[in-house]
Amino acid sequence: MFEEDLDALPTADLLESAAELRASAYRAEARLLQHALSYADRYHPSAHPGRRAGRRTCDGRERAVVLGGDGCPEILEFAIAEFGVMLGISPHVAADYLGQALALRHRFPFLWARVLSGEATPWKACRIVADCKKLSEEAAARVDKPVAGLVDSITPARLDRIIKAARMHVDLDQARAEAAEKARERGVFVGQSNEHGTKTMVIKAAAGAVARNDATLAAIADALKIFGDTRRVQTRRAEAVGIIADPRFTEELLTQARTYRLTNPDPDSTDTPDSVAPNNPASGRAASVQAPADDTPAGRARVAQDPGTRSAGSWVDDDLLDGLLHDPATGWDEPAWDDEAEVPDPLDTAGRDPVEPFDLRDPHLHIDPDCEPMDAAAERVLNARLAQIKHDAYANQSHPHTTGAGGSGGSGGVRVRPGQTEVYVHLTDLTLDTGTGVLRAETLGPMLAEQLTELVGYGPYTVKPVIDLNDAVSVDAYEIPDRIRERVKLIHPVEVFPFGTQETRRSMDLDHLRPYDPLGPPGQTSTTNLAPLGRYPHRVKTHAPGWDVRRIDHKTLQWTTPHGFRFHVDPTGTHRMPTPGQAPAEPH
Repeated sequence: MFEEDLDALPTADLLESAAELRASAYRAEARLLQHALSYADRYHPSAHPGRRAGRRTCDGRERAVVLGGDGCPEILEFAIAEFGVMLGISPHVAADYLGQALALRHRFPFLWARVLSGEATPWKACRIVADCKKLSEEAAARVDKPVAGLVDSITPARLDRIIKAARMHVDLDQARAEAAEKARERGVFVGQSNEHGTKTMVIKAAAGAVARNDATLAAIADALKIFGDTRRVQTRRAEAVGIIADPRFTEELLTQARTYRLTNPDPDSTDTPDSVAPNNPASGRAASVQAPADDTPAGRARVAQDPGTRSAGSWVDDDLLDGLLHDPATGWDEPAWDDEAEVPDPLDTAGRDPVEPFDLRDPHLHIDPDCEPMDAAAERVLNARLAQIKHDAYANQSHPHTTGAGGSGGSGGVRVRPGQTEVYVHLTDLTLDTGTGVLRAETLGPMLAEQLTELVGYGPYTVKPVIDLNDAVSVDAYEIPDRIRERVKLIHPVEVFPFGTQETRRSMDLDHLRPYDPLGPPGQTSTTNLAPLGRYPHRVKTHAPGWDVRRIDHKTLQWTTPHGFRFHVDPTGTHRMPTPGQAPAEPH
């Protein structure tokens, strides 16, 4: 529209040009959805009678699958793989995208018409059909018409609430089933690592269990402060997560902290041990400790369960917030549940934006006024003290859980240690010598070398010999021994299918690139002939017609799709290669 230099454009023309580019991008997205539909139509089972795909798989062979929900046509399962690699996405994402395109055409015709006419944003439309995937074809049709006109007129957050209400309105049985399923979602979930070596853990459990764990974390955080940790309370609570994994270490730490309080009373405090502000035994500095009036776990649990008090780790449930009559922090006014009022239309567009899941009024989420950062010397002193406490926990023969001579247990001197965790760390010899630089911890990603101490904790730990991945190791049998499986995992940390996303784990398939021949030469099961593949890519490689893979060098595999497109997969990712007679593609 405006081809001249952007810096020379008037601001109004610049904005108009940006809007036109966005509209062009949406038209391209709609056109891509049409491509997806045409591709899916070409791989309906009726178009390939010779492939004999059924709803169930036998020995990993191809199935006919329904991707978009009730009312969508079937598609041959292995066709998804080539579509995905050509778009640079994983097979799972490709299946979702094809399913959304089919659902738009077959389950949401009004919404699909608005997408084609440019009146509905494609990605918003795809999000709607994905949210309604579990609805029957009839229920989806009842959602389609009233929602289609709202896609681009309200915010995505409000649209999500409308979709949720519409789904409940048209299919109460499904809504009840989803509610029951939600109730079964209790568990402990560990997220993928984010930057700088930090991971997220989400706990969904009974309120009482959460309150008791919260109380224990708070007690450990208090103990750390007694022994010289001057960081803010949330940092100490995060540190407590690593300590609570070892019950004996936890008990010993809390015991020594309480003993110190009893033997080192503050003359200005009351006689109550829990209100003592002891001198810091690690650094000599005074550490102010103010415990609640009832510092027992039960007392802390009561505080955590008091609706007027929030504990440091509390979450605020959106459903609870919806029931608040008035929140002075946000200014929301809501009618009481028993107010006489007309029942609102489930499709009503009124609503408010999502709320922050944490209660920002929680004082523990803000910086403690008396906290201060720890210097390197103070951290070394604290770590040494904690390591000694952990040693005491297992060396103390009078410990209530010590077994054998001098203990109360009956297992003949066997001591229970916390579960072992195996950590693979990739680093250079320079980083190992200097203790500085960047390393990579498997499942965690890149970390600073200084963070290695956080990873191993306060010991004890065992350092295993370094594995030289340049050595080729093989055996003659078809079965894969652990030593070879471990090397393959280290060579290929991610599955080697084009644009694969699964990290290599012990449970993942290791595929023989050259099929194993019982009558063939020795050494067929080797680090050079094995590659990690997820279950679906493994089935594609083994059973899908037209796929081929071969090794280019010790790090690179070349995949060829049924239509002759070639991709190289190496430690740097997936790279499309020019087909014979084709000029190299222009870089993006």
